[in-house]
Amino acid sequence: MKRRNGKTGAIMRVWRYVDNYRAAFVLSLACSAVFVGASLYLPILFGRAADMITGKDSVDFSGLFGIFVKAAVFAAIAGVSQWAAESLCIRIADGVTRRIRNDAFSRLSRVPLSEIDRRPVGDILSVEIGDADRLSDGLLLGFSRFFTGILTIVGTLVCMIIINPVIAAAVAVLTPVSLFTAKFIAGRTYKHFGRQAEITGEQSAIIDETLGNLAAVKAYNAESRFSSDFGEINERLKDSSFKAIFFSSLTNPTTRFINACVYAAVAFFGALLAVNGAAGALAVTAGSLLALLSYANKYTKPFNEISEVMAELSGAKACAERLFKIIDAKEETDAEGAEEFVPSKGDVRIEGVGFSYDKSRPLIKGFDLDVKSGQKIAIVGPTGCGKTTFINLLMRFYDVDEGKITVDGKDIKGVKRKALRACYGMVLQDAWIRKASVKDNIKIGKKDASDSEVEEAARLARADGFIKRLPFGYDTVISEDGLSEGQKQLLSIARVMLCLPPMIILDEATSSIDTRTEIKIQQAFDGLTEGKTSFIVAHRLSTIVSADVILVMNAGNVIEQGTHSELMEKKGFYYDLYNSQFKN
Repeated sequence: MKRRNGKTGAIMRVWRYVDNYRAAFVLSLACSAVFVGASLYLPILFGRAADMITGKDSVDFSGLFGIFVKAAVFAAIAGVSQWAAESLCIRIADGVTRRIRNDAFSRLSRVPLSEIDRRPVGDILSVEIGDADRLSDGLLLGFSRFFTGILTIVGTLVCMIIINPVIAAAVAVLTPVSLFTAKFIAGRTYKHFGRQAEITGEQSAIIDETLGNLAAVKAYNAESRFSSDFGEINERLKDSSFKAIFFSSLTNPTTRFINACVYAAVAFFGALLAVNGAAGALAVTAGSLLALLSYANKYTKPFNEISEVMAELSGAKACAERLFKIIDAKEETDAEGAEEFVPSKGDVRIEGVGFSYDKSRPLIKGFDLDVKSGQKIAIVGPTGCGKTTFINLLMRFYDVDEGKITVDGKDIKGVKRKALRACYGMVLQDAWIRKASVKDNIKIGKKDASDSEVEEAARLARADGFIKRLPFGYDTVISEDGLSEGQKQLLSIARVMLCLPPMIILDEATSSIDTRTEIKIQQAFDGLTEGKTSFIVAHRLSTIVSADVILVMNAGNVIEQGTHSELMEKKGFYYDLYNSQFKN
């Protein structure tokens, strides 16, 4: 019952999106009705034409000409109205899909970072692109065929009742068989299409991971392993797709068989009545039998189309549910009464902070730190000790499980996230470049910056030299693949140089830069961070010897802290860590 309600809920939510295209939807229904009406009138005309040919020398040519002209007019009306209805349906389906896709993408930008971290990027891409396209195809079929099919079935049955009630009754008796068959098969198809969508997401994820890290895969000769993993997923997708397509493909031949029985029943009863010379309402002429056979064909055809639509909608519903899961994801929100905030000093205090990604495995516990305005705090330690996690907590990408973090005495949980993050300038180890001009890439954090400000920031970041060597300088359009890792990192540093935020976070900011350039950038950072509170995560300890305070972390705890000289004198964990980098 729960699954059924989920399906119905997804359908109703899609219909709410359709409500924005109410005028186009009503017009498409009107065009469909005109198409059905014109199409159903044609068999009547052709039946009359048949009755005008009663013998070798008994043909009413003038009557036939009038009927053929009228038939041509109605055929043209049917063709134009069908084209208009399908054009409107395409517009509605594409519009609905566009809005759902926009809503899903918009929600992705507002969910907590933890929501993104829990899912492979390839799976999200599969939902946002592949599932949305599948939903569009299903909606298009539904809008363009379902209503037209229902109208055709009802209209045809009415016409048949008017011509001959007995034959119409025989057709009506066989109708539920086709409907129940299609419904039964569609119900079995739904779960397989849902599973197919999930496995497609897995497949997209492994493709994205492999191609995004192809150099590493080749370097470690891991091609066969990833190929094996892909093959296993591909095998599961094959099985799931086969079952989904197999069950959905049963619908058409099954309903066609039932429809053939309907056609045979019309022909049999019609011929029987005609041969026996039935009179009154049961009378059957050659023309009326021709019209009845034509209606029988028209009557059965929509069942085939509706069965196809139901099978396609089963897949579309599964895709819609995956899209709505993204749209319904919990949004990153601020506490009630959260304030806008700009730090006047930059004092940061951390009191008894505890945090873990997996609640069963604590990462940071009992973390205390008092940072004074203008201090340069370096954070060092082995991989996995919690350095980057600490930065995530400062920026509120994640919230602490216990304890609190304050800036200028203000608990950051009582500050709006956007306001807090605007206080920091951040350079990550993995530089991010968007497909845009160099100028626009640097101006990400300050869109209204002038060209001279952009160039000055690039000069301070030591990026000015390589930028001027590009084909169009600062107006050159670049992308992830067009620059080296070092060049991308220089542009990331230039962004911070341009914004001049009150506090600075450098997470391995010079990891991909050569030593000579790093020394120059370090000098620029010294000027940038002067008077500003700054947090520097570093693996190369030679870059942080001038820090005011060095925090040495291990297993989520600060085990040592002090200046470089103080820590070296202690000859503890930091001493060993520092010397390990300079052993010959």
